[in-house]
Amino acid sequence: MIEFRPITWDNFDECIQLQLTEAQKEYLASNVYSLAQSYVALLNDKLPAMTYAIYHHETMIGFIMMYHDTAEENEYGEEPCYGILRFMIDYRYQNKGYGKQAMKKAIAYLKTLPQGEATAIYLSYAPENTVAKHLYISLGFIETGIISDGESVARLQL
Repeated sequence: MIEFRPITWDNFDECIQLQLTEAQKEYLASNVYSLAQSYVALLNDKLPAMTYAIYHHETMIGFIMMYHDTAEENEYGEEPCYGILRFMIDYRYQNKGYGKQAMKKAIAYLKTLPQGEATAIYLSYAPENTVAKHLYISLGFIETGIISDGESVARLQL
């Protein structure tokens, strides 16, 4: 069973110890950087980033960071949306189906509109990251044709 839990003082160190494979590290910012971004957003934005540790039963296996944008804030389109800014599964727990289960849970969570109305979910990934691309497309994301900071942008209609 996959579950999202808040980052607390009790699991913070464990979260920042999660790692990708060496080949994957070039594709994603560290969890330390992501949590620092989340802190800055908490202090400066109307809505804080939604950061969670991903658990399989009682084992932390990954990290996810999501956000909400109004139509005016959305850099990819003219619609209110959610975005998945960071998503990682620790190298020790990859290739077990947890990534797909966690993304399905994230999509279901965002469909509840936890921070306001939205019509889509956006995410981006390095074009050469074929594992991520296949995962997202298998879940219904469609590439938009937009390249942002060298990454392909994909959209899922809510």
